[in-house]
Amino acid sequence: MDLTMLSHAIAVIGAGIGAAGGGIGIGLIGAKAMEAIARQPEEKKDIRTNMILMAALIEGLAFFSAIIALLVIFSG
Repeated sequence: MDLTMLSHAIAVIGAGIGAAGGGIGIGLIGAKAMEAIARQPEEKKDIRTNMILMAALIEGLAFFSAIIALLVIFSG
């Protein structure tokens, strides 16, 4: 196994870990937001807004890890 093939394998594994981490993070945000809404229904709008903002930030991080992995794979 040469170094190029090894770097491609590591990049693919890294992209998978990044996607899995993003999925877990968004799932936890959704679960905690539902718990918070159940406890304080009058704050539903603020909780939902914060939930969407945090989910977007986590999704951006997962997308960034996928882009880095693609750059490693296709850069030589």
